[in-house]
Amino acid sequence: MARAAMNAPSPVHALADAAPTPFWLDDPARPAAQPALVGDENCDLLVVGGGYSGLWTALLAKERDPQRDVVLVEGAEIGWAASGRNGGFCAASLTHGLGNGLARWPGELATLEELGIRNLDAIGEAVARYGIDCDFERTGEIDIATEPYQIAELKEAAEDAAKLGLDRHTFLDEDELRAEVDSPTFRAGLWDRDGVAMVNPAKLAWGLKEACLGLGVRIYERTRATALASEGVGMAVRTPYGRVFARHVALGTNAFPSLVKRVRPYIVPVYDHALMTEPLTDEQLAAIGWKNRQGLSDSNNHFHYFRITADNRILWGGYDIVYRYRGGVRAEYDHHPETYEKLARHFFRCFPQLEGLRFTHTWGGAIDTCARFSAFFGTAHAGRVAYAAGYTGLGVGATRFGADVMLDLLAGERTERTELEMVRSKPLPFPPEPLRWAGIGITQWSMTRADTHGGRRNLWLKAMDKVGLGFDS
Repeated sequence: MARAAMNAPSPVHALADAAPTPFWLDDPARPAAQPALVGDENCDLLVVGGGYSGLWTALLAKERDPQRDVVLVEGAEIGWAASGRNGGFCAASLTHGLGNGLARWPGELATLEELGIRNLDAIGEAVARYGIDCDFERTGEIDIATEPYQIAELKEAAEDAAKLGLDRHTFLDEDELRAEVDSPTFRAGLWDRDGVAMVNPAKLAWGLKEACLGLGVRIYERTRATALASEGVGMAVRTPYGRVFARHVALGTNAFPSLVKRVRPYIVPVYDHALMTEPLTDEQLAAIGWKNRQGLSDSNNHFHYFRITADNRILWGGYDIVYRYRGGVRAEYDHHPETYEKLARHFFRCFPQLEGLRFTHTWGGAIDTCARFSAFFGTAHAGRVAYAAGYTGLGVGATRFGADVMLDLLAGERTERTELEMVRSKPLPFPPEPLRWAGIGITQWSMTRADTHGGRRNLWLKAMDKVGLGFDS
């Protein structure tokens, strides 16, 4: 037995042949980029950023007014950043879960939940209407307890959901949970049956791009917006080889430095990483179950998220939250081998019955984190510029809601969305360096300590909770 254990493949061995590139973007069907902007352009609305935030804004602007002249500029290629690198969890939640929503907006959480479900419904309808082939499966998500103390937390969350009249949440005991997905580490679960869809995130971005082009949006890729300034009654945005003059501008740059400089202290770019396995065999699938194909995440501060793909691979991501001093979004930050090895070890601890499975892809990407873990909104330049940022890992679904908010704000309309306290308020800004670096480091250490000490939060975390300055992915 000892010799067999010594010869068993290690988690590091399982990573040996993995390609250091996002699985979703490593696709021969990846569409060709649109040409870059050369010269000057004029339009009614300029959208800056070709991820979900910008794509939904351009699409909804044309749906609201087909005659509106819309231009979108993207610094690299559509969907190359967070929109093509995430786990593909398209959630209804606008508040990063019920707990965070209750802590911050208890009086309007029922409304926020209703708006979130309507937003997810609308995403599904758009996928169908535009024929977007993105493996959209509304399977829900199960939050998993892996430690005894987390069971009580999930039961409390189920009670909170019931008080809000949310009947889509079901508590699962250990046997019920392991009948859904079998892991020796699982203790209980809370299944949100209808509030999350699984998608291929890159195909969703590419499908939205095609839908925008079909409605007449002019898209320029490899066209980085470098400066924003007032120009007469409108705005001018400079790019490397031209300018765009627009009546209004919507900023969907998220983790990247905002063209509105006063927004920058509210955002910290942190790096999240993921692994993708080779396709599972029928025998391997039978060993773990997962017939209902839900998204899964555990309940630790440093949590894992994992899901099964259309071709029966397992995406396994999360846990580490990597912040670099002074922030910044750079290609060299995408990879973190120490995290890959840690994730691989955790994977086989969760699913020991899959020993010998190999990983085919490893990658990372930046998340636009803010102190309240959910998006914030605003305007600049006398209402001619709108922005939405800080989705903190929820952008696959919530960016469509944010796009509607930005369009409402640019139109000067009072709507159900713009009247929300969530929309009218801002999170606390992060402190400048080196206080930011030190604070994030202490918070990371404290979160790890809480995970290994029965969830008990130390004085530092309690103080952060009290002032509303948190840190999450």
